[in-house]
Amino acid sequence: MVITYIALLLLCCLAIYVAGGWVTDGLTRIAKFLGWKEFVVAFMVMAVAGSLPNLFLGILTAINGVPELSFGDVVGGNVVDMTFVIALAALFAKNGVPAKGRVVQTSSLFTAGAAILPLVLFLDGNISRPDGVVLIVFFLVYVIWLFSKKERFTKVYNHYKVPLRQRFRVFMADLVRILAGVAVIIGVAQTVIYVAETMSRELELPLAFVGIIILGLGNSIPELYFGVASARKGETRMILGDLMGAVIIPATFVLGVVVLIRPIIIADFSMFVMARYFLLVATLFFYVFVRTDQKITKREAVFLLAIYVTFLIVEIFVS
Repeated sequence: MVITYIALLLLCCLAIYVAGGWVTDGLTRIAKFLGWKEFVVAFMVMAVAGSLPNLFLGILTAINGVPELSFGDVVGGNVVDMTFVIALAALFAKNGVPAKGRVVQTSSLFTAGAAILPLVLFLDGNISRPDGVVLIVFFLVYVIWLFSKKERFTKVYNHYKVPLRQRFRVFMADLVRILAGVAVIIGVAQTVIYVAETMSRELELPLAFVGIIILGLGNSIPELYFGVASARKGETRMILGDLMGAVIIPATFVLGVVVLIRPIIIADFSMFVMARYFLLVATLFFYVFVRTDQKITKREAVFLLAIYVTFLIVEIFVS
């Protein structure tokens, strides 16, 4: 029974990932068609691909009155991203994952702050609507900084090879693809909530546990795939940028939107106690490894992987 529920949830997360690909592919081609700057397109695609599942799932959990499921998804996902995902990418990469450059180094500060901020706001036992505003402001500060350098806007996508007479038809087809992807994500996200609630009720598991362990891993599939695939190809420059965005956006913008719809109040915080500590530990070591030698080595990757395995064991058998 447990395996069935877990398989259903992971399949749903996979379906959301595929539908998210429809959306990002359509957006990318439309951006090329409209002549947007390459950096803007890259950021938009990263934001959509990494956060669209979390966003729609979060909105629907708030509407359905179970925002703690979204909170668990974000907390668990951040632990996964900063340990398991980056560790596998570094192990598959020939010389680890590079972290050189001012943008990556400064982004590591934003990443650490974004990961910890929801935990700080939860110290009073809830995340209120004013806290949601704080989260969104943090996200806006990050975006403003990210877009502040003019040199990032010099290159325009210029590889739109569709013949002129076919461009409008392709443009409309991409719009349909985007709408279809969003529709699938909404439908599957609602299914995820139903399965998670049923699993929680029938197996007498806290809903937060389902969010932290299962959804946190399932919704990290895009980052995991991108990181490992890029590492195997030797294209490691974008791995940390994608992963950092996948931590920052759900922890600030997505969670902020959820809280504005419905504040998060968790009567029994016991399921989050160990997750909170492991998130702090993961954030600390991730930040230190990025800053030292400006790369994540294979030895550091093994250490991060050990943190994630320990996190799973503790959450399953101790919490």
